[in-house]
Amino acid sequence: MKFFYRKSGPCALLLSMIATLLNVHTATATELETVTVTATRSAQALSTLATSVAVIDEDELKRVSATHPSEALARVPGVWIARGNGQEHLTAIRSPVLTGAGSCGAFAITEEGVPVRATGFCNVNQLFDLNTEQAQQVDVLRGPSTVMFGSDAQHGVINVISQSPGDQRASMLGFETGANDYARIKVSHGSADEQQGFRLNLNAAHDGGFKDDAGFDQQKLTARYDYHTDDASTHTLLSINNLNQETAGYVVGTDAYRDPNRLRENPNPEAFRDAQSMRVQTRIAIGSGSGTRWLITPYARYNHMTFMMHFLPGTPVEENGHRSFGVQSALFSPINSDLHLTAGLDAESTDAWLSQTQAGGFSAFPAGKHYDYRVQGLMAAPFALLDAQLTEHTAATVGLRYETLHYDYHNKMISGDTAEDGSPCINGFTGAVGCRYSRPDDRSDRFGNLSSHVALLHHISANHTVFARYAQGKRAPQATEMYRLQNGQMNAHLDSESIHSNELGLRGQWAGLRYSVTAFHMRKDQVIFQSADRLNINGGKTEHQGFEYALNWQLNDHWQIALTGTLADHHYRTNVSAPGSDANIATQGNRVVSAPYSLQTLRLNWTPTTATHAELELLDMGRYYTNLENTHAYRGHRLAHLRVQHQLTRSLTLGARITNLTNTRYAERADYSAFSGDRYFIGEPRAAWISLTVYIE
Repeated sequence: MKFFYRKSGPCALLLSMIATLLNVHTATATELETVTVTATRSAQALSTLATSVAVIDEDELKRVSATHPSEALARVPGVWIARGNGQEHLTAIRSPVLTGAGSCGAFAITEEGVPVRATGFCNVNQLFDLNTEQAQQVDVLRGPSTVMFGSDAQHGVINVISQSPGDQRASMLGFETGANDYARIKVSHGSADEQQGFRLNLNAAHDGGFKDDAGFDQQKLTARYDYHTDDASTHTLLSINNLNQETAGYVVGTDAYRDPNRLRENPNPEAFRDAQSMRVQTRIAIGSGSGTRWLITPYARYNHMTFMMHFLPGTPVEENGHRSFGVQSALFSPINSDLHLTAGLDAESTDAWLSQTQAGGFSAFPAGKHYDYRVQGLMAAPFALLDAQLTEHTAATVGLRYETLHYDYHNKMISGDTAEDGSPCINGFTGAVGCRYSRPDDRSDRFGNLSSHVALLHHISANHTVFARYAQGKRAPQATEMYRLQNGQMNAHLDSESIHSNELGLRGQWAGLRYSVTAFHMRKDQVIFQSADRLNINGGKTEHQGFEYALNWQLNDHWQIALTGTLADHHYRTNVSAPGSDANIATQGNRVVSAPYSLQTLRLNWTPTTATHAELELLDMGRYYTNLENTHAYRGHRLAHLRVQHQLTRSLTLGARITNLTNTRYAERADYSAFSGDRYFIGEPRAAWISLTVYIE
């Protein structure tokens, strides 16, 4: 706790800023009107939310023109999307980069508030399911979610909002080309009148890949139809994604990313990933003269993925997917002028499958099928939220959610740790009997989790708001943590992870300065990890505390400076181990693996004319440890990116950007393996792209 409460710590700084602003009695600027739907499923001014939410708007998304979601999300404090190869990634929101079968369960990745994967069946790469390239807005909620979200929202939420039909420029056609035979086309067409409207967005990208045998092709489509009457409205969204990727694996060797002869190295040229997803949802809003509103969103999903697990011995091929359907519902009802109730029920049914097969066998890794199982999932979650206006300037929020998740698991193979035909495996190194992979008997499991949050928001003045929030949540084990077991484990006996979070925030604007600063402290218990013996177990404890800021200063009509960053300490509160490590490692007090102390972004924007915009972005990644003992580390890096847009005519815009302007040698992510040592996803050198966009009115 010293990080927070020492005299010069972030809380002391934040409290001093609050004390200064309490002396502000008048304001001349207008209240901020940025809106978000992330926290409440309803459009709301950012200044009225007692939680940490960042918004990346449509202009920023177009300016970045990201080839990977990490490029856009780098603008958000507290967030690190660690880019793998192609469209692969790992996520960190107020956390280290989390890895492992259930790590994605800490983050809710949603589209219009609906998770892109079913509860309990997440995927670490699921951001590639979303058409962020053509979104209207991306909201990021940091820290445990409000009660509007459930189990898979432990550390935060990334919510993508589709482009609305109503746009003066109804049609758009964009072309882009760049390094490594990269090419992308974007098409958008929409039309709207007072009662209805539609928008169709399509983009297709080809990347030859900087590394050997590591390109990808991807296509995304979103179709939206809105319909309005006096008392009701519907909003229907169809999303389709297809990805075909050749995958490059880790490059092994201390500081390998600094060796110019190894930049294009791909030790796994045979690796691939093919993924398809489709989602459809309809949000139905019904209002009444009394102010009561119903919001009902039925939805259905399908996804399927086949990929080679190049990071495992024997490089098996996994095939997984699920079909699911569900409904979100919420009633917004004013009890009186100062008290509002939001209550609802979310429910979902899932049919999921997973198989893993290896061509050749050796030692404890048999040829043939390792896993082949199905899991039926049922989720139900009632919730209630009370918003109270305590005084003219002070509001409070209290919420509860109880979520039940039921798994019905069916093993389609011989149970136990044998080969597919029931024959035993003999470890060639130790002589031990038993295959690496274990298949439990058929079983059912149920988890019931209560989450809550309490928040207080005070308007110091028309333009300055302070909030405090406590949130408590739980994450049920993912299906893969329960049933994809190893080394003879037949029952994982896992409990839900829990998290307790406190945060204090201040945001507003002062003349040309918009700001947001937040101090947070979180403790996690019953953290699920894989032991040195490769058993899935509970018992880990971690602590996360830090300070986040976002400053945007409009110097004059032509110049703007934006600064975002995070200073954070993530450490173990217990001793943990990892596959292949010593089971007796003393990790208590050590920094968590892949948890930088510092992440900073500086953007300098120049608009010399109304037709031209340029942005120089500087990214600073701090040092972080790559092993439990904290004896191996990545030193961090600094990158610079340049982006320019120029409107040639009313209907024609030219864009150009250069990434890694200084040609820095760096790692997108560094890691340490007990078997191979230091290893890296090597960052790409300087590269340039150019785009041309045609608007048709």
